[in-house]
Amino acid sequence: MTAYGSLRPTPANGFTSDEEDRLLAACPGVTVEPRVKSDNPPDPVWGAYGTMRYAWAGDPQVRFTSATGGVLTALGLHLVREKKAGFLLHVGADPEQPMRSRWVLSETPEQVIANCGSRYGPIAPLAGLHEALDRNEPFALIAKPCDAGALHRYSKLDSRVNELCVARLAMVCGGQSRLTKSSELLGEFGISESELRLFRYRGYGNPGRTRIETTDGRVFEKTYLELWEDETGWQLETRCKLCPDALGEAADIASADVWPGGSPSGEDAGYNGIIVHSVEGETLVESALAAGDLVLGDPIEAREFDGFQPHQVRKKEALWSRYQGLDSMGLPVIDTPGLRLKALSKRLAPGVSEMETEGTRKRVREGRISEPMPLTGAPTDG
Repeated sequence: MTAYGSLRPTPANGFTSDEEDRLLAACPGVTVEPRVKSDNPPDPVWGAYGTMRYAWAGDPQVRFTSATGGVLTALGLHLVREKKAGFLLHVGADPEQPMRSRWVLSETPEQVIANCGSRYGPIAPLAGLHEALDRNEPFALIAKPCDAGALHRYSKLDSRVNELCVARLAMVCGGQSRLTKSSELLGEFGISESELRLFRYRGYGNPGRTRIETTDGRVFEKTYLELWEDETGWQLETRCKLCPDALGEAADIASADVWPGGSPSGEDAGYNGIIVHSVEGETLVESALAAGDLVLGDPIEAREFDGFQPHQVRKKEALWSRYQGLDSMGLPVIDTPGLRLKALSKRLAPGVSEMETEGTRKRVREGRISEPMPLTGAPTDG
């Protein structure tokens, strides 16, 4: 963890040439591509998919406690209960540092539920990949789209990935906040990280409140919109602002919030929208539906889904122009075969592409793309 609240490999120059080659081959900062396993033609925004529907967990308690409608938790529970996977590789709160997150291997339904819910902050799920692979038993991944993309790329280097990973599940991602976002929230309430007993970002309703509990019994809460409505305060990683696949085209199933206009208007019972990209994903949905672990609602049209995630559509249309700005300033650009970014850029209004390109150049000139070196230290307590 750096002083700027980000997880980074340290030391960055501590790898052998072979290790570095393998890392770069899998790195979603180098190449991002869909994991196309469908005969369906790709939608310009959402890629190739079969099913696009409302969905939620069949268990009312899972639906209530998990993020949104609990779809990813429900699918994970189904995989473990039905012995389709020996365990899940996913993330949960660090019990010793509740504001922070860690990768976990959950083998039982109880462990899956204990690690449910969104975690807004730095986390590297694939740090647990080799432990998962070394178990040599079927497992499933629940992670961010970039993690699913990295796993797909890494599968070309390690045959065990496709042999053992039976399901790749991702949330449609608004970006990973630095830990400083959470640290600042503690500062608002005048408490230190060492006093925490609980730090829950959402859930227990949809979207639910961010809830902080201290070891001496104090409770602090903020609504979802109080914490996230001002997009300028998200403190996202730079890579997230340039992410070509926040929608999960390398996953079997991606799950998203489905709020008209992109923001909640209040609390509701909890509904996800699912985008199923593969035959394996369709089979999993059918199995979970038959078992009662998942409930499906009405179909969703792709342009309707655009209205639920308008910020994602705007970013995807702008990325090609942003990449041109990076390239013109001599910075590396993510290779995005199959993600249709150049075609999507043509949908921008006249002059917007040039504005996005120049805006990126300005950020580079002002040093807002890079970060200080060396990458040492950690956010101070409180």
